[in-house]
Amino acid sequence: MNSDSDLTSGASPRNDAVDSSGFSGDLINENPSARENPRYYQLYPTLTDAEIDRMRRFGTLRHCAAGDYLYRVGSVSPGMFVFLSGTVRVVGRDGLGRERMVRANMQRGEFSSDIGQLSGKPALVEARAIEDVEALVLPAEGLRALMVAEAELGERLTRALILRRVAAIERGDGPVLVGASDNPRLVSLSNFLRRNGHPHVALDAQQDAEAVALIERLAPKLDDFPLVICPNGALLRNPDELQLASCLGLLPEFDPAHVYDLVIVGAGPAGLAAAVYAASEGLSVAALDCRAPGGQAGASSRIENYLGFPTGISGQALAGRAFHQAQKFGAHIGIPCEVKTLHCSRHPLSVELADNRRIMTRSVVIASGAEYRRPPFEGLDRFEGRGVYYWASPIEARLCRNEPVLLVGGGNSAGQAAVFLASHAAHVHLFIRAANLDQSMSRYLIERVTSLPNVTLHPRVEIIALEGSERLEQVRYRCRIRDTEATIQSGHLFLFTGADPNTDWLRSCGVSLDRKGFVLTGTDIGEGGIRSLPLQTSVDGVFAIGDARAGSVKRVAAAVGEGAAVVAQIHRFLSAER
Repeated sequence: MNSDSDLTSGASPRNDAVDSSGFSGDLINENPSARENPRYYQLYPTLTDAEIDRMRRFGTLRHCAAGDYLYRVGSVSPGMFVFLSGTVRVVGRDGLGRERMVRANMQRGEFSSDIGQLSGKPALVEARAIEDVEALVLPAEGLRALMVAEAELGERLTRALILRRVAAIERGDGPVLVGASDNPRLVSLSNFLRRNGHPHVALDAQQDAEAVALIERLAPKLDDFPLVICPNGALLRNPDELQLASCLGLLPEFDPAHVYDLVIVGAGPAGLAAAVYAASEGLSVAALDCRAPGGQAGASSRIENYLGFPTGISGQALAGRAFHQAQKFGAHIGIPCEVKTLHCSRHPLSVELADNRRIMTRSVVIASGAEYRRPPFEGLDRFEGRGVYYWASPIEARLCRNEPVLLVGGGNSAGQAAVFLASHAAHVHLFIRAANLDQSMSRYLIERVTSLPNVTLHPRVEIIALEGSERLEQVRYRCRIRDTEATIQSGHLFLFTGADPNTDWLRSCGVSLDRKGFVLTGTDIGEGGIRSLPLQTSVDGVFAIGDARAGSVKRVAAAVGEGAAVVAQIHRFLSAER
C-alpha cells in the first residue's frame, strides 16, 4: 500500500516500528547506492529555474554568510529555504546530541524543511551555510499559498516534505525517552509522539547501554521515570504529555484578539473533514484536539471499507493525510489543546482551554467524539497501563509479542485489533457478550477473524475481575452458556467495549443532550427548539457532527460526510448573521 502520508507509521529501529513507505537508512545517510531508489528524487527534488521564478512572489531573498546557521534544531525556522547559490549542510540531532548527516551539500534548486514548516513548528534538523548562500525564503503562510496557487509544484513540494518527516522518524531525531519498556507513562508518551508524527527514540532503561550510562550519570529516583531529553538538551522527569509538548515547542499560540469564523473541537475524521472544507472555502478556522489527529479512528490498524482504498488504509495514515490537507488550506490546528468550557451566552462565542486561554469565534462545531468506556471490572484501576490497554498500536503489539492476549469487544474496532494483534501475539482470545459477531461486526472482518488459527472466539462471556501483583497476570470471567467461572492466564487485556460521548465540556453552555449525553441537533431537539439546519444544536451558531451527535452513524465515512455537510450550513448561518 502506498502510504506516503502515513507519518506516524514509521519510527526509529529502537521503537521497533516499520516505515511502510519503503525507505531505508542508507537512503538517508547519503549512501551512493541509495540514489538508485526512485524515492530519493522525490525526497530531494531539484527545482528548475522556471519553477524558482514562479515561487519568488511567495517569499523574500536572504543572504547567509559562510558558517552561519540558517536555523538550529529546536528553533523555529524563518521558512522554507530555496537555494539560489552556495552550499548548505543539513544535520539531524537527537536529545543526546548524536548527529546524523542528512545532506552534505544542498545546492541551487534544492530546498530545506519538512512538513512541520506548514505550521511553523520547530526544526528537527539544523542547516549551516558551507559557502556564502543566497536563498529565497518562504514563510509558513507563503508556503501554504504556493501549494494552493501552484497545484503541480505544490504536490512535488508536499510529497518531499512529508517523506522527509518519515525519514526523520526513521533516523530517530527528536527527544529521547528512557525507561522500562512497559512503563505506563513511557508507553503513553511514545503513543502521543507516534500519533502526532513526531520523531523520537525510546531507550530501555534496563537493557540499552546508552540508557544505563545516562542513568548512572543522572542518578534518577524511581518516580523520575521515564526520563525525557528534549533536542535542546532540557531534561524532563516523568513528564505528562502537555509538559513534553511544551518542551518540544508543539503548543500552539492563539491571538486573543482574533475572532475565527469557526472553531472545531475535536480532530477526528469529522473534525478534520470540517477543517479541510471550511478552510478551503476561505473561512478562518481553528481545530482543537487534546491528544492527536484521528480520534478513535486514528487507532485503527487498518480500515478496509472506506471508499477509495481497496487495499485498506490505517487510521493514522488517513488522519495524517487529512491533517496536512487542512494545514495546506490554512486551518490553524491546535494539538494538544484540551477544551474546558464553551461560553455561549453572547456572540462572539468563546472556547476556553484547560490553561484558561480563550479563543473567540463566530461559530463552533462539536466534533469531540467519544471517550473509551471503562467497564466496571474489579481491579481495572490498578492495571490500566500495566497490562490493560484501550487501543492496539505497534507499541502495545511489541509488549505482547509471542504472549497470549485477551481482547474484549465485538465491533469493527475490536475485529481490526484482533487481526493486527494476531500477527504479533501467540494467541488472541476474543471475549464477547453476544452469541456471535453477526450483529456487531462487518462481514469481511468476521470472515477474517474466524479464519485466523491463533484467534479463539469466546461467546457469551463476561469478565468479573482482573488479578495480579504489580502487573496484570490473570483474568477471572464467567461463561454464561455453562454458568461457570474460570480464570485465564494473560498479562495483556485490550478493551474495545464502546465509548461514551465526550460532551461534559458543554454542560455550562446549555446545549441540549439526550439521556446518554449525545448532542441533539435539527428536528431531534424537540418542540420549541427545532432547527431548520439539520446539524445545528439548540444554541445559535453551535453545530454537532460525528460520534458526539445523537443519531449519527458510527462509521468513518459518515463522519467525513457530516464534516463536509456542516460547512454549507455554517455558511448559511454566517450569512444570516451578517
